Amino acid sequence: MPFARRLSAAALLAVGLATAGPLVRPAAAEPFTPEQKAAIEAIVQDYIARNPELVLEAIAAIEARQKTEKEQAAQAALTAHRNVLERNPADPVLGNPDGDVTIVEFFDYQCGYCKTMVGPMRELVNGDGKVRWVMKEFPILGPESMVAARASLAAKRQDKYEAFHFTLMGVRGRLSEAAIWQAAAETGLDLERLRKDMADPDIEAQINANYQLAQALRIEGTPAFTIGSTLIPGAAPKEHLAELLKKVREGKG
Repeated sequence: MPFARRLSAAALLAVGLATAGPLVRPAAAEPFTPEQKAAIEAIVQDYIARNPELVLEAIAAIEARQKTEKEQAAQAALTAHRNVLERNPADPVLGNPDGDVTIVEFFDYQCGYCKTMVGPMRELVNGDGKVRWVMKEFPILGPESMVAARASLAAKRQDKYEAFHFTLMGVRGRLSEAAIWQAAAETGLDLERLRKDMADPDIEAQINANYQLAQALRIEGTPAFTIGSTLIPGAAPKEHLAELLKKVREGKG
């Protein structure tokens, strides 16, 4: 929340505190006179000047409530969309397709933080051996991201999603269409078929469905992970993700 809005909200709370005495009128009363309004404003200004810590407390309370509400909304959305989140047959699945716990990742091929998570995630998934790693293409960082997402989903139709995915994630610097096609060639993809499949409306529909799901889950950036009933926005230590996997297996997540 911008500071000006936070301060305004805090001031409204202060008004309620400062005017809790004789100046508060019943709802059905006539509007305040100009003189009464001026008196209220003076009381509020004086009250805030004498109790500045209450403004910070009010801001903290508002932000804490908003955080709690956001987390509760995300958890409700996780429950409501669990099936399409974890079991959409169109989604690429890495790791163990028959694993007992699912990690879902929303990512963008131009996201630097997503690239830093590749190594830790592969170590976690391969080391565990029982994790389904569901990939949600979420291209939000420009047109090249969209091209890469389309190409990756099209590569799945040639059974080369995993190899192409990690090749793209290994590209350093700004992603370009030329780099995408080079990665496709290096992966051994049939480029003519790839171009044709990328234009399939079903691929566009799948990406749009990921946008809608991310909106429902209040996901605003990449990477973002879900494990059980927990949403992890942003990069996270491998150890933290491993602990969440353990909780899910114990029925606590």
